[in-house]
Amino acid sequence: MPTPSPYEAAIPAVLALLHPRLRLYFSAIPRGSVGRGEGVFHTVGTPRRWMWPVLAVLARRSILFPVWQRDVPFTVENRPVVGAGGHPGVAATRTFRLAGRSGSGRRDRDMVDVIAEEDGSLIDRLGLGAPLWARFDARAEDGALLLRSNAVALRFGTRRLRIPRVVAPRVTLREAFDESVDRQRVDVTLSLPLVGLIYEYRGTFRYEIRPEQAGSEGSHTATA
Repeated sequence: MPTPSPYEAAIPAVLALLHPRLRLYFSAIPRGSVGRGEGVFHTVGTPRRWMWPVLAVLARRSILFPVWQRDVPFTVENRPVVGAGGHPGVAATRTFRLAGRSGSGRRDRDMVDVIAEEDGSLIDRLGLGAPLWARFDARAEDGALLLRSNAVALRFGTRRLRIPRVVAPRVTLREAFDESVDRQRVDVTLSLPLVGLIYEYRGTFRYEIRPEQAGSEGSHTATA
């Protein structure tokens, strides 16, 4: 029997309520295959420049970037992995083609994470070396998937420090399928209590499942 995706393992009842194209996106990726998407983020980053020094540190771990840009081309690659404790997971690499300074062309920056099912919950480990950890609640909303963090922690070596809820950042992700443009729509926001929205990336993309080493011919479209 194929290994389920983390979403199939953690939130099967929610998955059943999603748009059919989203159900395919969040289902298991066959062994030897990869999920690849390409699209445009209409906004990336934050105009709050006082946040940029902190974001520059996070950028070194491939988490967030100190930018505020529009119409950023991007690609995403999803691969099935075995998460912590042998739980099913998906490793994602999102490559942002950010505009360089003073019209110097584009520069690629990666954002990486691994989301896995653990004890019936969705756990996301973000960045190179997984210095950030977040646990999510999930629900369906008009055929879309809405994830909201209910706990966030920092990792120091083998130790994990939970950030108190009253000051913890809140991560919200909404994945929907927009039939009017035949694309998947993603909205991710990061907010702080008493401050509000401090980071976002929002856009649309096309996505397909294809053999890991194969080209586009003969690929199986999952959520194109």
